Amino acid sequence: MMLQRKNGLRATALGALAVTGALVLTACGSDDNSGATGGTGGKTSAASNIKCDGAKGKLLASGSSAQKNAMDLWVKNYMAACSGVEINYKGSSSGEGIINFNQGTVGFAGSDSALKPDEVSESKKTCEGGQGINLPMVGGPIAIGYNLSGVDDLTLDAPTIAKIFNGKIKKWNDPAIVKLNSGKTLPDKAIQAFHRSEDSGTTQNLGKYLGATAKADWPYEAEKKWPAPGGQAASGSSGVAAQVKQVDGSIGYFELSYATSQSIPTVSVDTGAAAPVQATSENASKAIAAAKVKGTGKDLALELDYATKADGAYPLVLVTYEVVCDTGNTPETLDTVKSFLGYTASEEGQKVLSDAGYAPIPAEINSKVRETVAGLK
Repeated sequence: MMLQRKNGLRATALGALAVTGALVLTACGSDDNSGATGGTGGKTSAASNIKCDGAKGKLLASGSSAQKNAMDLWVKNYMAACSGVEINYKGSSSGEGIINFNQGTVGFAGSDSALKPDEVSESKKTCEGGQGINLPMVGGPIAIGYNLSGVDDLTLDAPTIAKIFNGKIKKWNDPAIVKLNSGKTLPDKAIQAFHRSEDSGTTQNLGKYLGATAKADWPYEAEKKWPAPGGQAASGSSGVAAQVKQVDGSIGYFELSYATSQSIPTVSVDTGAAAPVQATSENASKAIAAAKVKGTGKDLALELDYATKADGAYPLVLVTYEVVCDTGNTPETLDTVKSFLGYTASEEGQKVLSDAGYAPIPAEINSKVRETVAGLK
C-alpha cells in the first residue's frame, strides 16, 4: 500500500512539473532568495521564522479552491525561505483533492469540509498503519457577492438567500428583498444566480448554513454537489466570481478574497443581531472562535455554529482543512509536509491570512494543529 502511494506521488510529480512550472517560477522569481538558507538540515531563513527542517524536492497537493489565494501566499513565502523545495498546490475542488489524497498522488489535500466516514475508511488504504485526519488551517467568510447597477449596499437574510438560490425569488425588487432594504431603490431586473459546477466544500458549507437557518426554504442535504434547480454553473470559486463580476443582475457565493480582489460588493447578512453583519475577516473570526473540536484522537474537525446571532459575528463561514495521514505519510515527502504545514500553522503563517480576506484559526485550536503536525509519521 505504501509502495502504491509512493509511486503515485512520483508519477504525478513528473507529469505535473511542466504544468506547474509557471507557479514555481513566479514564486521564486518574485523574491530575493540570496539570504535564504538551504532546504535541509533544519535551518531557518534569515529573513523569516520559517523552519525548512529537512524539506527537499517537490511536494504536490490539491483540493479546495477556497484556500487557493492563501495557499499561493504561503507557497511564495515558503519557497523564498527554503531553497531547493518546490510546492505545487492545485486549487481544483475539495472533492478532487480528497480523491487525489486517497489515491496517494498528493502529499496533502485541502478540503472545505471534514472527511466523511467512508472517506476516512478509504484513506486507510493509502495511509499505511494510519488514516486521514483533518487539520483546520484556513478560516474565512463565504461572501454572497452581487452585481447590481446602482446598488452598492445590500442586506439579505437566510430565508431570502435560500429563495434566491433555489429560484423562488426571481426579481431584484421582490417584496422580501425590498423589506430588508428600506429606503433603497431596487430595479425590476431578473436575478441571475451562479453556483459551483463541481463538487465543492464551499457549496456544502453554504448548504449547512442555509439548512441551519432557513430549513423551510432550503430542504436539501448539505452536500458538495449543488442541490437546487435552476441557476447557472461555473467552475471553481474563481469562475463564479468572474461571472458575477461580468453579469449585471447576478449573485453568487465565494470566499471573501475573490470578492476583495475583484472589487465585487458583498451582501450584509441580517442574522437577527442588533445590526446586519458584513462579510469581513474580523466578523468571521468571531463566529469561528465559538467552534468546538468534534474530531477524536489526532483529528481536529470542527463544529461551527451557523445559526449564531451574536452581534458582529458573520455566520456564513467555512474552515478549510489540510488532510494528511496521521501515520503512513510518504517518507520522501514527510519532512516537507511537516515543514510546510508547520509554517502555515505558525503565527507568522496565520498572520498573512487577514490581509488576504481570510480569518486566522483561533489560537487555542491552532496550537493543537501545530502539535499534531509536529507528530506526523
